[in-house]
Amino acid sequence: MPDYRGIEQQFSETLGLERRPVAVKFQKTPPAGVPNFTGTEPSGCSFWRLAQAGGRSTRSPVTITTAIGSYTHNIPLPQERAEELDQTLSFMTGIGYIKMEEIPQIPRLPQTPGVVLYAPLGDTPVDPDVVLFAGRPGRIVLSQEAALRAGLGTQVPLLGRPTCMALPAALAQGVVVSTGCIGNRVYTDLGEDELYVAVPGKDLVRIADEVETIAAANAKLSEYHRGRRQGLATE
Repeated sequence: MPDYRGIEQQFSETLGLERRPVAVKFQKTPPAGVPNFTGTEPSGCSFWRLAQAGGRSTRSPVTITTAIGSYTHNIPLPQERAEELDQTLSFMTGIGYIKMEEIPQIPRLPQTPGVVLYAPLGDTPVDPDVVLFAGRPGRIVLSQEAALRAGLGTQVPLLGRPTCMALPAALAQGVVVSTGCIGNRVYTDLGEDELYVAVPGKDLVRIADEVETIAAANAKLSEYHRGRRQGLATE
């Protein structure tokens, strides 16, 4: 298994991250030695916040999720909550937040997971399916540029609502950038000046190999463009 602690340190230092990258793993059974979460949280993305703070846990996706999260993660809601997805979508369409015709275009996991593991990248006990980076656009998008340099596919358009679709989108399409929806920002404390980059776990090492080169190139380009502006701008 790669040195995820070293990879996390590399990304954190290069990108100036204030939040720890989050490793997410979808699997049938919990990994050994990782406690199952026994409390309550209002959403699946709430576990991103717990992992960013250093927590490591698994959750049963059937028992703890939002209705929208149940859709993006392909998780059937329990019988007592069966109407919740329709109610939530009706509420969101009623206030003008989303249109029903948008729903079929939202990426979903192809299969229902048995459990979902969330951990800080440096503490993950398994190879992650997706790694989430959160930070300010000017720094965090360097990971996307590093993916391009590594010859990896990236999803160019920004993903918006719901933020949780970034996980299945990354698995299916490669590196994606998400602006973060209002629900996610409430549940995770993501700042208005921050966004997400979701990286497929299988591509993480290749991106890590290029991120320092990209960061150094951006620093040199910053000097170059500042010089041109100083020398050529007439305002």
